[in-house]
Amino acid sequence: MSKPDWIAVDWGTSHLRVYAMSGGSVLDERASDDGMGSLERNQFEGALLALVSDWLGDRTPVLACGMVGARQGWVEAPYSSVPAAVDQVKMVNAPTSDARLDVRVLPGVKQVQPADVMRGEETQIAGFLALNKGWDGVICLPGTHSKWVLVSANEIVSFQTFMTGELFALLSEQSVLRHTVTTANWDESAFSEALSDSMARPEKLAAKLFSIRAESLVNGTAAEVGRARLSGLLIGAELAAARPYWLGQKVAVIGAPEVARLYVAALAEQGVPATHVQGDRMTIAGLNAARLREGISA
Repeated sequence: MSKPDWIAVDWGTSHLRVYAMSGGSVLDERASDDGMGSLERNQFEGALLALVSDWLGDRTPVLACGMVGARQGWVEAPYSSVPAAVDQVKMVNAPTSDARLDVRVLPGVKQVQPADVMRGEETQIAGFLALNKGWDGVICLPGTHSKWVLVSANEIVSFQTFMTGELFALLSEQSVLRHTVTTANWDESAFSEALSDSMARPEKLAAKLFSIRAESLVNGTAAEVGRARLSGLLIGAELAAARPYWLGQKVAVIGAPEVARLYVAALAEQGVPATHVQGDRMTIAGLNAARLREGISA
């Protein structure tokens, strides 16, 4: 492979993903478990070099987004405040010892009232808007911490975060429900029923969650039913709370297929068609848009 023009980096809390780029095209990609959460500040450069050293030329531009720019990251990239124009992002240079590296970190976005923050999702949103000129509406980014984001005139106007993915992980792995949902299998009808139930009565979520365990003990309900119900109840509660965002709006869902499809299906049941696009593709597009805006080339 020829040397890339630049390198795109998506650096989260638990994972590091790098892409060798030629213009807007991916030549190669690699990943490691060297996320921000496992590194001290002086270890970021080494973690990056472990993946990209053989890609580097004399001076290779590296554009990074995500938790790498957090206060505990490689270098703090201060938050932009809403309303935040996605095409007016101020990048921060990260200190490097290797002269082959020219590392720039994109900032996240903050909202003062109600208080909220994002790092990484803003780059996916920028990528989506770069590929869909003039798009206005609401973007849902499901994941560990799901985001619902109102976008207008190329700006992030407001957003709200839900800990749905983290709650699912905690409940399925560390709560009493861990004995009940130990499977990777899935029951689609159980998900749909629990989703509707939770959207109709979100205030009963805590009781409905325990009923998953009780149904298993009393009626021998299968683990795939319990797992699908747990997901349906949590996503249903999220959608009920996020109704002011998606009701009557054009909606796009950015994320990995396995979780994004659940949100697309849930919205469809509410009569809201949603467009799904891959999260990693939007991250690369957002980083490339920032590169082009700054006139960065190898």
